[in-house]
Amino acid sequence: MFTLPLLMQPQTLINGQASDAIGLSDRGLAYGHGLFETFLVIDGQPVFYQEHLQRLFRGCKRLGIPSDCLDSLIQQDLQKLVYPAGRCVLKLILTCGSGGRGYLTPDPASPARILILTSMPEYPDSPEDGIRVRWCQTQLACQPLLSGIKHLNRLEQVLARNEWHGTDIREGLVCDTRGFVIEGTMSNLCFIHEGRFCTPALDQNGIEGVIRNQLMQLAVQQGLKVEVSNYTPQDVLSADEIFLCNSLIGVWPVVALENHQYAVGPHTRSLQAALTQRMVQC
Repeated sequence: MFTLPLLMQPQTLINGQASDAIGLSDRGLAYGHGLFETFLVIDGQPVFYQEHLQRLFRGCKRLGIPSDCLDSLIQQDLQKLVYPAGRCVLKLILTCGSGGRGYLTPDPASPARILILTSMPEYPDSPEDGIRVRWCQTQLACQPLLSGIKHLNRLEQVLARNEWHGTDIREGLVCDTRGFVIEGTMSNLCFIHEGRFCTPALDQNGIEGVIRNQLMQLAVQQGLKVEVSNYTPQDVLSADEIFLCNSLIGVWPVVALENHQYAVGPHTRSLQAALTQRMVQC
C-alpha cells in the first residue's frame, strides 16, 4: 500500500479561489458531466502539461463543455498554488458547472475549475521493481463517444478496484464486454511480445494515457515495432514482458499475473529509464 507524507497540506482552488466546497447543483456532482487530469509535478512544473491539456480539450469538445479562455484561466490558477520542492500531485477537475434539473446542458454553460495539490504518494515496497496483478471480473462497456478521455464517471473502475483488498496485489486488468483486454483499473497496459511493443486499442473504451503515448514514441526510438490492436487475455499471458503505466507511477513492471510469472525484461527497463529521463527534462 502507499502512504501520504504528512509534510504538505493539500491546497484547493475552485475557479481560482481558495475553497473546498462546490454547489449541489454542479453537473459534475449530479451527472459526472466533466473531466479530470492528474499531473505529476516536479519542482513546481507539471510534467507533460501540454499533452494533458490537449486531452482535456478533446474531452471538452466531446462532452460539450465550453473551453474558451480555459488555457489562460488554468495558467492563472496554477500561479496561485504554492509548490514544494521535489514531487507532488496536481489534480485538475473541470465540470460543466451548475444547472437545474434535467440532462440538457444549460445554455450558456459556465464550467467550474477545481485544482487540488497534494503530496506525492510514497511506495515503500518499490513497485518500480515489479508488481503482482490479477484479472478483474468487472467488464468495461463499449462507448466510442467516451473512449480515450478522462471523464468523471469512473464507476467501472471503482467496481473493478473493489474486487480485491489485499496489499500483495497492486493492480487489476480489465476486459471489455467483447472479451478484449483494455487496461488496468488505474493504468494503461503495455507488453512486449517477440520484439513488438503491444498496447490495446482504445477506440471503444479505456483512457488514452499520456504516459502510454510517450512510451509508444520511446519504443519507436528504441527500434521496437509498435502494435495497437485488440488482445485477448491469452495474448497478454503469452507476453515476454508486461508493464503498466500512468502519470504518477511511470512504469511498473509486472512480475506475476495470477499464477503466471514474468521477468523484468530489458525492454521494460530501457523504456522505464528513458521515460524517467524524459519526465525530468520536460
